[in-house]
Order: sequence, then C-alpha cells, then structure tokens
Amino acid sequence: MIKTVIIEDEKPASRKLERMLSNFSDIEVVAKIESVEEGVAWFSENEHPQLIFSDIVLGDGLSFDIFEKISTKGFIIYTTAFDQYTLKAFKLNSIDYLLKPILEEDLSGAIEKFKSFLPSNNDIGAQDIKQLIRKEKSILSRVLVKIGYNLKIVQTQEISCFFSENKIVYLQTDDRSYPSDFTLDELAEILDEKKFFRVNRQFIINSDYIKNIHISPYYKVDLEFQPQEEITVSRDRVKDFKDWLVS
Repeated sequence: MIKTVIIEDEKPASRKLERMLSNFSDIEVVAKIESVEEGVAWFSENEHPQLIFSDIVLGDGLSFDIFEKISTKGFIIYTTAFDQYTLKAFKLNSIDYLLKPILEEDLSGAIEKFKSFLPSNNDIGAQDIKQLIRKEKSILSRVLVKIGYNLKIVQTQEISCFFSENKIVYLQTDDRSYPSDFTLDELAEILDEKKFFRVNRQFIINSDYIKNIHISPYYKVDLEFQPQEEITVSRDRVKDFKDWLVS
C-alpha cells in the first residue's frame, strides 16, 4: 500500500480529498494534518509516507514551512486555490500541483505521475527524490484567475500569450485578458517549453495561436488572440525562436 498524508486546514476539503483517494485501492491515508505546527510535530515523530497531498495556505502559515524545517522523504502533490505559490511548490519535492477544485482526471494523472517515480522496492531518500524530480520539469497546466468575487480556471492550452503591462502580467484568451500573480520570469520556468516561448521582455507566446510570421526587417508574430497588432521578437532571441519553431 502507498502510505499517504493529507495536509489541509479546511475539514470539508480534507474529507473530499480523502473520499477521492478512497477510489484508489492501493492508497491508504495514514494521517490528516491541519496546521504547520501539527505538521512539524507529526513528521518529526512518525515514519514519512511515500506521498503527501498538501494545501499551501494553512491557518498558522504556509505548508512550505513544514518541509523547510523537516527534510521529507516523500513526494508532494500540492493542492491550492492560490497559483502565486506554484514556482516555490515545484522546488520543494513537488511532482505536481493541483488547483482547487480538484478534478478527478487531474488527481488520477498526478497519482500516475507519482507512481512513475516510485522505485519497485519503495526505498528512496529525500536527496534521491530531488534528483528524480529534476529529471522531469514540472509544467503548469492551469491558471486560476480572479474576476471580481469569482474565480475562473483557465487551461494553459487556451492561452495565446502572457504579456506584461504596467508591471502586471496578463494572460490572453479568445474572449479577454486576465491579470495573473506570476512574473514572466516565473512563467518561463514552469510553462511547457514546447508550446510557449518568450519572444521578448514583454511577451511569452503560444505556438498554437501563431497565424503569421513576418521575417523582415525583424521577426514579427501575429497571434489569433493578442493585445496588439504585432509582437516583435527580440534580436537576441531570433535564432532561438527559429529553432523553437521547428523543435
């Protein structure tokens, strides 16, 4: 059995995730933790599980605080409604990142990804985990955006580009643009590099939405959905851009 711990300070969310995990016959939830303080104590006194599902924002701090104090020997799948923590999550033994509300297919995919990392003898240390995770870059698949008092999940495949304007990074879809909590530097680290490319200091574009490329005097890109007529590729990015187009 795969020993699993849930870190979640909202009891309804914890119970829901436990019910979802009960559909997997090889997963056993051995503990449910509600705070940073409780988490530090539990991981200090108990054998570490192979898999941890952890919310990020807890009542007394961030769950990152637990794993910065305790070197966990388990893989972590973060669950949260706050996408601004994505980059840090990917750096702390995380193999996946699920935005709430958690979908069954996303949970199944995360568990399958975990199983692909797990050795047949289930014997692995914290340093080995970090080395395994580095071999596979974690990729952002969904972004949570705020619309007034509502939240909207946007799949990255629906985003034509990310662009910076007045120190805010927006994502562009076919209907409108939405502000995000990311910087372009952070996005460049966690987006699928086969689909997304940073053409200049202001734009990251999605290859699926390129409708035209002008090559003179500079490479200029037209997208299906974009905030301006043309996006110019920086001179120092032209060669990499051409390589990316055929990779």
